[in-house]
Amino acid sequence: MTSTLETPPRQPRTRLQFWTLVAVFFAPLALAFLLYYGLDGWRPPGQTNKGELIEPPRPLPAVALTSSDGATLDADLLRGKWTLVYVGGGTCDARCREALVLTRQTRLALNDDMKRVQRMFIATGECCDRAWLDAEQPGLIVALGDTAPAREVLAEFPVYDGVPVAQAGRIYIVDPLGNLMMSYAPDAPDKGLLEDLKKLLKLSHIG
Repeated sequence: MTSTLETPPRQPRTRLQFWTLVAVFFAPLALAFLLYYGLDGWRPPGQTNKGELIEPPRPLPAVALTSSDGATLDADLLRGKWTLVYVGGGTCDARCREALVLTRQTRLALNDDMKRVQRMFIATGECCDRAWLDAEQPGLIVALGDTAPAREVLAEFPVYDGVPVAQAGRIYIVDPLGNLMMSYAPDAPDKGLLEDLKKLLKLSHIG
């Protein structure tokens, strides 16, 4: 009589592979969240930021905004990359132009990492000086701020000192998961935006 040894069936590896991929994908961004948002108030010694943290971060709705030329933008436009957002009047006064120039120069200063960052101007009211934007702001995404989807997005932006978002003159950072996470007042040091963004990009390899 012969006997055979039954080998136990192999456990499926699909689930393990899935969670490994999840960990590889999200771990760097999770680390960035912990270091910037804090865990029970903890931050590493010397860890500072120049902008104002938005705590907790505010997930922005995935809605299709409308560009200044009337095209419908991708609903996931604010996901997948770090985004510098400026909200202001579509006529774009001197303060607006200074802010947009700052976002442009900040992105360029990131060198190889600049491809991980995009810029958006949400323009309320009459829009826009296309000649200036085309000449001075190549690559800038201009979205109309008076549409229903845009109002839904802007409703998540914090109001500081009672000043409406469109009049605050602030620059905001949105992370690659679509979370509104930092804000910079008009009088914030120009280099602060670049310093914070460099730290975030170094900590996270997502976006």
